[in-house]
Amino acid sequence: MGGRQFVAWFLICEVALFALASLAHGGRLLSGYEHVRAAIAEAVTAGVLAVGLVAFLALPRFARRIALAVQTFALVGVLAGLVAVALGMGSQSTPDLILHGAMILVLLMGLLLTLRSH
Repeated sequence: MGGRQFVAWFLICEVALFALASLAHGGRLLSGYEHVRAAIAEAVTAGVLAVGLVAFLALPRFARRIALAVQTFALVGVLAGLVAVALGMGSQSTPDLILHGAMILVLLMGLLLTLRSH
């Protein structure tokens, strides 16, 4: 499997991660962790990543730039969410902090993989 395929798989995993987080914060997957604003932000991010995945596959000439752009968008969103948590807005539960950490880790790995791909 080449670098481009790995990047595509990372994008798929990122879409799934944000979609599942949105479902959890929307109370559809888990109860007790509902947070409407987080659910909306994660759904939007999953949508941007999904559109990016389609564009990545459809426009191979621009694939690397597209992957970098959508993953950077997602990373900025997660970091903004952490700032909101630090300011006392939103959930400050341990599962939410673990989720944010996992999102940052996956996005950074995806960005590094994308940067290294040809």
